[in-house]
Amino acid sequence: MSNNDIFRSLRYTFDLNDFLMIEIFGMAGVEVDRPTVSSWLKKDDDEEFKPIYDKDLAAFLNGFIILKRGKKDGQDPVNEKSLSNNQVLRKLKIALNMIDEDMLNILKTAEFRLSKHELSAFFRNPSQSQYRDCKDQVLRNFLRGLQLTYRPN
Repeated sequence: MSNNDIFRSLRYTFDLNDFLMIEIFGMAGVEVDRPTVSSWLKKDDDEEFKPIYDKDLAAFLNGFIILKRGKKDGQDPVNEKSLSNNQVLRKLKIALNMIDEDMLNILKTAEFRLSKHELSAFFRNPSQSQYRDCKDQVLRNFLRGLQLTYRPN
């Protein structure tokens, strides 16, 4: 799943306009302009399309956490240089203040079944034997479930 797909999905699901998206980036200490945001939102076959890199998506997700949860005292978010599906899922979990049952219900809304143990494996330390990579199918269904939950029409 591409970073642009994740970015477009979150914009649609939470009905974020360009100016709010620019503000979200600013909350994470990254300055972007409207044409840049617009080019990230274009379809892949559009000539004005530009890929959003991991560091920019990480900044957006960190800003989204601040938007939804507020800023931690004295700490600026660290925008990762590379981002995995596991990290995207974790950042969305934090931003939306979800517990495992909430996430499983979101996945169930998208008609995707996952056990609590399978879900918790995505949030483990990669050095642990129980750690599992979050595949695109899981993230895609989670984003679809969010869409069905937060924007049912």
